[in-house]
Amino acid sequence: MSEEQLAALLAKLKDDAGLQEKLKGAADLDAVLAIAKEAGFDISKAAWLRYQANQTLELSDEELENVAGGQGVGFTGMVCMEQITGMVCRM
Repeated sequence: MSEEQLAALLAKLKDDAGLQEKLKGAADLDAVLAIAKEAGFDISKAAWLRYQANQTLELSDEELENVAGGQGVGFTGMVCMEQITGMVCRM
């Protein structure tokens, strides 16, 4: 169920700039999940982290080097909001 909720949230993020901005401003994963819940989505930490891990596996070598070098922008803990919202993480 949580994975379905996450998929629905990600779909909504493509068209909801306000929600994107709220999530980008989140201090940590707990804040991200609270914002998602406020928007009507019940997402577990495990589902979010699984999604993030899968996204990390799909990064290009250049993107991985930038992340490893600490040059990332838009990160909320382990959550790259640009990646979550469908934008590419560029450093």
